[in-house]
Amino acid sequence: MSFFSRNLKGVFPAPVQKSPDALRFGILGAAKVAPIAFIIPAISHPEVIVAAIACRGKSKGKKFGKSHSIPTVYTGPNAYQQLIDDPSIDAVYNPLPNNLHYEWTIKALRAGKHVLLEKPSSDVKSDTVAMFDLAEEKGLILLEAFHYRFHPSVQRVKAILDSGELGAIKSINAELCLTKGAIPSNNIRYEYELGGGGFMDGGGYVVSVSRYLMGGNPTSVVSAQPTSVYRKDPRIDDGITAVLAFPGDKTAEVTCNIQLAGWGPFGIIPRLPRLRFTVTAEGGTIHLNQFVVPHIYHSITVKPTSKPTRVEKHYVHPQGSGAEQTGEAWWSTYRYQLEAFVDKVKSRTPQAWFDAQDSIDNVEWIENIYKKVGFLLFWGRLRSLNQHSEWTGQSACRDLGR
Repeated sequence: MSFFSRNLKGVFPAPVQKSPDALRFGILGAAKVAPIAFIIPAISHPEVIVAAIACRGKSKGKKFGKSHSIPTVYTGPNAYQQLIDDPSIDAVYNPLPNNLHYEWTIKALRAGKHVLLEKPSSDVKSDTVAMFDLAEEKGLILLEAFHYRFHPSVQRVKAILDSGELGAIKSINAELCLTKGAIPSNNIRYEYELGGGGFMDGGGYVVSVSRYLMGGNPTSVVSAQPTSVYRKDPRIDDGITAVLAFPGDKTAEVTCNIQLAGWGPFGIIPRLPRLRFTVTAEGGTIHLNQFVVPHIYHSITVKPTSKPTRVEKHYVHPQGSGAEQTGEAWWSTYRYQLEAFVDKVKSRTPQAWFDAQDSIDNVEWIENIYKKVGFLLFWGRLRSLNQHSEWTGQSACRDLGR
């Protein structure tokens, strides 16, 4: 399948007939990420129905619901609670701002709903622990949406490393950097009270992929420096570069920068996004570009020291990989993720999974990196404002999303 046909079908998938026992999902908030991360993938899944949307802004909610053919739209200050109280809803997709993840995930779980939760799961480890503990207590599925982990490309890199072909890992360099200006200054990532921060948003990917490829957790944060800070509020980072130590004298340098400076005279020439990692091992290197969104395009470059360099591309799972089906070449990372989530809810074995401990460990190491930088940490203050009660501050009452 060509680049154009694959991506065209991924963005405009053909609708499929829904099964009688399809899961009925409700979406909390009219977030910008919701169409690509959930609504479009749901079109091609026979066991998923997007049944409702909750949006505190009436006009925005009605417009969003109409544009995506969502039959039930809850609006007004109690919209989120109305959706959660809807007995016809089986599961909730939560793409709300970071400081609302804990409150509304807890409320959804208490109401007996499964939850697909946008990353980061929360801004503080204790909240993540509490959410997953409640999900286990209730016998419900909670998944933090690190969608890249479900795609065949990154799993292929992991398989090559685990095979021993390149020998033991020595170091990893992982980057998630976005062109300067791609994230506007009025974005929720730049709102202190909403749990903003460039590394809090994108840094989870580079921390997660490093932990995944290493096969375990770091032992310490060797160093951490902000790439830059938000000029209007120095409490908020544009990104951070950190070096993590792993057992066996291994290291990972992780960088997230959502305002990648340009180059040339006065930096006026924009740089392309960097969504990549390179693993250096005793017997060679392996590189994956576009690791966050490999469904658009990607290449895996394997350079063994004693063999010719080769380039691989993987858009479907190989037979016998544990998947009930291998997937389709046009499936996005989000579509693969949705497949796994539904399998888990339906008591089937998903091809891959991002479990509770993975989420807990990831937010812990994000916290550790922020502590090393020395920023005024806002996690505790946000929780004290938001814990166990609906946030009523002016900023959060706007129906914001990613």
